[in-house]
Amino acid sequence: MLEDLATAVSSPTEWPTAYPQGYAVVDVETTGLARDDRIISAAVYRLDARGEVQDHWYTLVNPERDPGPVWIHGLTSDVLEGAPLFREVAEEFAARLSGRVLVAHNAVFDWQMIAREYARAESEAPVRQRLCTIALSKELGLPLPNHKLETLAAHFGVVQQRAHHALDDARVLAEAFRPSLKAAAASGARLPLQECRPLTEWRDGAAPLIGRQPGGSYGYGGQASGSWRPSRKRPACPYPNPGRYEEGKRLKQGMRIAFSGDTSTDRELLEDRAVEAGLHVATSLSRLTSLLVTNDPDSGTSKVVKARQYGTPVVDEAAFGQLLADVEPA
Repeated sequence: MLEDLATAVSSPTEWPTAYPQGYAVVDVETTGLARDDRIISAAVYRLDARGEVQDHWYTLVNPERDPGPVWIHGLTSDVLEGAPLFREVAEEFAARLSGRVLVAHNAVFDWQMIAREYARAESEAPVRQRLCTIALSKELGLPLPNHKLETLAAHFGVVQQRAHHALDDARVLAEAFRPSLKAAAASGARLPLQECRPLTEWRDGAAPLIGRQPGGSYGYGGQASGSWRPSRKRPACPYPNPGRYEEGKRLKQGMRIAFSGDTSTDRELLEDRAVEAGLHVATSLSRLTSLLVTNDPDSGTSKVVKARQYGTPVVDEAAFGQLLADVEPA
């Protein structure tokens, strides 16, 4: 497989006509991972149909609230206070995305953050499809020990200079995406494109203004003290449970889906997508559970432990997102 990929990357190939005509490689840094968190910096590398860089763009964004985990992204309140608001850069950002496939590492997260910001600005991002480089790595069968950006970069010999800086992360991803795209084209692989659904409305909860430090701390995967939401009662799933998910097959309406651990997409939004697809979202795991979704299958959470005991299939969030795009009717 490694020899095939090396040959694919180095040798010219007849390009698949069905592949997109351009890409926008995106990275956003944010105040956290929750539904009410905000973008604080964004970068876009525009690539042509074969993954060659055309230009790049970067901006800071004033999130109008606490900047979150400064120890990760390095952007303090003082740095961001004079930055433009998102609505002030929304038009330029949109021009960079227009007519292109959005490419990101764990693309569902970047897309959701971007879609929310545009909804707050009472607008829509001109993006109709996205491509996740994690999903593409799996499609190509790359021998990666994990799916971190630095691991993908190292695989292709790309040197990171400033991890968690949007511009450098976007550069690194663009350089790693190009050989991945060429390998996919050479083998005739199907690109794992996903539909982007823009949000049409948004209402923020109470959030502290930038420069003010709340009593609680913000972290990736954590939430501010004011962002807790009670669990919602869902209507009963109208379809019978068809049993467990089988690898390589489609999800089927009525399957019971459980989630464990942190997710890049806000958990409520992920659950809403599952319910809209006709799946049964379960709050606990039992022998009747069809599938467990977790980004950390080696964790010792009760759901993961029970999944091992019961033999319940387990997939990560990126794989689940792909399965959601094609759910079999009951």
